[in-house]
Amino acid sequence: MRYVLVLALLAVAVTGCGGPPADLFVANRTGSVPGAKLEMLVSDGSVRCNGGKEHEISSAQVLEGRAIATDLETVKQSDIPKEKAGIFAFRVRSEWGTVRFVDRNTSPTVLPHIVRLVRDLARSECGLVR
Repeated sequence: MRYVLVLALLAVAVTGCGGPPADLFVANRTGSVPGAKLEMLVSDGSVRCNGGKEHEISSAQVLEGRAIATDLETVKQSDIPKEKAGIFAFRVRSEWGTVRFVDRNTSPTVLPHIVRLVRDLARSECGLVR
C-alpha cells in the first residue's frame, strides 16, 4: 500500500513540473511601414518573433503578458469600436478567441497595452526595428 501511495505522489509531482511554459497569446501585426509584419508568440517567460529563436523576457514583461492574457478573457470583437486605419493592424489570438484592432483603438483598455508590449518585445528581445 505504501508503495502505491509513493508512486501516486511521484506521478502528481512529475506531471506538475518540468513542462513547457504556457503560451499567453499570439499577436500578428501588419501595416504599411517597413518592418510592420510580425508574428509574435508570447509565452510565460519567453517570446518568439517570426518563428525565430525563443528569447527570455523580464519578470515585468511576464507580468504584463499575464495581465493582457487575463484581460483578453473578457474581450469580444463586438467590444472593439471601429477605428480609421492606423499605422499597424493587429490580430491577437488567445485561448479565449481572436480579436482584431488597429493601433488607434484605445478601448477596451487592454488594446494599448498589447500594442506597447508587442513593440517593446519586438525591439528589445527580438532585435527588430519596430
